[in-house]
Amino acid sequence: MTLEERMARVELLLLDVDGVLTDGRVVLDDRGVETKAFDVTDGHGLKLLQRAGVAVGFVTGRRSRVVEHRARELGITEVHQRVRNKLGVVREILARRGLRPEQVAYMGDDLVDLPVLTQVGLGITVADAPEYVRERAHWVTGRPGGRGAVREACEAILRARGAWDEVTRKYFHPEPLEP
Repeated sequence: MTLEERMARVELLLLDVDGVLTDGRVVLDDRGVETKAFDVTDGHGLKLLQRAGVAVGFVTGRRSRVVEHRARELGITEVHQRVRNKLGVVREILARRGLRPEQVAYMGDDLVDLPVLTQVGLGITVADAPEYVRERAHWVTGRPGGRGAVREACEAILRARGAWDEVTRKYFHPEPLEP
């Protein structure tokens, strides 16, 4: 199966957070309050994907209020934090949603992501992932985690599904300013 065929089948995109949606750094202030930086283009890519009917979810090993807030901001309700067994959580998600592995894309960047990344229809990793992860992914983005890699993946999936023109029409072909 070609990469484009794998992308065209995607009905659900699941993402790790640290190292994928962020650059992997955790910033703590003097009170221990955590902050994370997200790329706004990644967020817009996820919204475009949702408009095309592709569901989106987060599956992360850490717990953070920042992640909960970002998910709410993007309208993502499939959020699983402090996950020790990502494969088990993904199995449960697929069963609940009635999906097959080939309909799922998973984007991860480290060892803990490999069990899922290698069993879904489209395993994606970021440019700055370790070599052993890049070697096992179906596709490696050109961009690093937290720096537009998710947007790159969203656009590729939208194009493969034939949905890019529809979800971007208002940007490329806006209504005229004057009636």
